[in-house]
This record gives sequence, structure tokens and C-alpha cells, in this order.
Amino acid sequence: MLRDMMPLFDLYQPDTLDNALDLADRLGPEGWLVAGGQDSWDWLKNRTRRTRAVVDLSGIAELKGVRETDGGIQIGALTTLTDVQDDPLVRERYGLLATAAGRVASPQIRNAGTLGGNLCQDTRCWYYRGGVDCYRAGGNMCYADTPEGQNREHAVFGASRCVAVTPSDTANALTALDASMVIRSKGGERVVPAARFFVGPDVNIQRMTVIEPGEILTAVRIPGTWAKSAFYFEKVADRAAWDFALLSLSVALKMEGETIRDARLVCGAAACVPWRLEAAESAIIGKTRNDDDIERAAVAAVEGAQPLNFNGFKIPLLSNLVRRAIKGAGGAST
Repeated sequence: MLRDMMPLFDLYQPDTLDNALDLADRLGPEGWLVAGGQDSWDWLKNRTRRTRAVVDLSGIAELKGVRETDGGIQIGALTTLTDVQDDPLVRERYGLLATAAGRVASPQIRNAGTLGGNLCQDTRCWYYRGGVDCYRAGGNMCYADTPEGQNREHAVFGASRCVAVTPSDTANALTALDASMVIRSKGGERVVPAARFFVGPDVNIQRMTVIEPGEILTAVRIPGTWAKSAFYFEKVADRAAWDFALLSLSVALKMEGETIRDARLVCGAAACVPWRLEAAESAIIGKTRNDDDIERAAVAAVEGAQPLNFNGFKIPLLSNLVRRAIKGAGGAST
């Protein structure tokens, strides 16, 4: 299935956002937007996708960097994952995101990969990536969800025909932080909460975000709501570097003395979207971190899970991650 050769396409390299928006508007679905390109070049090189034109956004300086806003911060979508990981403001106030960004792939990939690209990347299901005519590719079946399907990495929550998962390590961290995504087009700007930015197969089986042709993700805004809370991030993968998560968990706790006043627990690689564990949150809000309440949260976290043939291990794994996270959540740079 792997062809390892780039197809022919027109390349555009705008150096301003206005120019990029003009191109995105004019090219529409025929224009492939590229940030760091870590996901896009893979698609194009293997010729499982075609495009008439590529719009390389990497030269747009105004979409890079971290700056303070009223009560929070704004991160340009073209900010590299390394810069997100190392930024003093992110580390001081939102250590959850710094840790998640630092667990993406390898140092070389983080140096080139961007926050926006990490959020917008496509799923890694090998049936879909290999060019199989599955539901997500416009076909009429899910090859992973069959008696013979290889589905060790696939969803245990929220499946609707397609059982692929989101591969983004930063998506669940930003969802836990109540971040919002800034999306621009020639027609203006819209701001979408992270919880609604990602799209499940029950909404649109062929897309993973709400971004439409002609639109560009320009920034991520994080409010001060969860700044300097008690954070925990853990990613379980087959290898410590390069690999995608088998399961990950982002946790933010607002503490008042020993009492948990508010909580966000968001799981990655468990569903097509970042999966918020609301029942587990309810089990610990207003409580201290005692063993009984932590155990109730661990049990509640996996309620409704529907494992496939080869990913049942995700159920006890998620319960254990919840236990460790609630106990281990600490200062802004865990």
C-alpha cells in the first residue's frame, strides 16, 4: 500500500495571514493546508490522498508564539510543540499542556510539528491510512470493527460505525483546560470551545474537526480558569518516543485546602474525540483525595465502555490511570 513518492501539486507559500486566507478561499477543498507537515506529507507521499495545491503556512510569523491575554494566554497555531513545551508562561500556568506537548512523538518531530497541526491531524487507523475503502474514506464498512479486525489501538467510547481514535496528545489537555480554538476565513472569525472543535463519527464520519474548506485555525486561547491548578498528564504507548498513545489522560483539579472544588478528567486515544470522564469528575468534586472516592472515580471512568476484540486492556488501564492521576496531580509543571 505504501508508494513513497510525492504526487504532483502546485505549492503556495504565503507570508501573511491575509494572503493565506485569500488562497484558502480561492482553492477551497482543492487546497491542502500544511503547518509542520508531519501528517500531511505522510498522506501525500503514500499517495492515498491527492490534492491540486498545497498551501504551506509555515512562513506566517503572526501565527507563531505565546502571548498574554486578559486572564489567560493565546498560542499561535504555528507555534512549534517544542516552543509550547518550553514557554515560561505555559510552564508556569498550564503545566498540563507543557507536559502533553513534550510527550508528542520525538524531539525532532516536536521541533517541526506545530500545536495547530497536532490538533488537526487525521486519525492513524491503518485501514484508513492504507487506502482501504472504509466508512471514513467513503466506503460502507469499518474493517477494524470486525471479528478479524486489528483494533488494539481503537475506541472503547463513542464509536458510531467508525472506531478510530484521535491521535492528538495536546487535544485532551486543551479540552481539560477549557481552551477555545480561533478559526479565521475571508468571512471573519469564529471561536469554538475545544469540547466542540473535535467531531465524532456520529456528527461527521469523514472529518475530525469543525474546520471547513477556506478556514484556517489561527490560535488557541486558554482562559485563566485553570491556571496553576493541580495537573497530571500521562501517556501510555508501546515506546517512550515517537509512538502514538494507546491511552492518555489529562487531569486538572482546583484544590481548596484538601478539598477538590472542581475537576476535569479528559481521556485521549479512547474515542474519536477527547473523551471527558464526567462521571469520574462528579465522584471527586467536593471530596478529598481519599481512597474510597478515588476508587469510585476509577470505576465511574469506565462506565459505558465497549471494548473490541483486542483492546479490552484499555478498561483496567484507564481505571488505573484515573487512580494515579487523582493521587498524583500536583503543581503547574507535573
